[in-house]
Amino acid sequence: QNYLDNFWPDLKAAHELFDSLLQARRERESESQENNGKEYPEHLPVEILEAGIKSGRYIQGTLNVNKHRAQLEAFVRLQGFGSKETG
Repeated sequence: QNYLDNFWPDLKAAHELFDSLLQARRERESESQENNGKEYPEHLPVEILEAGIKSGRYIQGTLNVNKHRAQLEAFVRLQGFGSKETG
C-alpha cells in the first residue's frame, strides 16, 4: 500500500487491484477461522467417515498429484497395501 501511495498515487487500476487482493485475503482468513483453521470445509463428519472406513464402504489413502501435470496425472496410495493401488 505504501509503495503504491508513494510512487504511483495516480495509478487507479493498481490501487483497485490492491484493494481487491486485500479484500480476498480478509475473506479467506475469515473463512479459515470459521472452519477452525482448515482451508476446505469437510464434506462428511469424521464419525461418518470412520464408520464408513471400518465397514468397508469407504477406503482410506493418500492422494498423490503430479506437480507438472496436475490436471492429468494423480494416483491414490491405499493404506495397508505395499504397492501403488490406483483409483
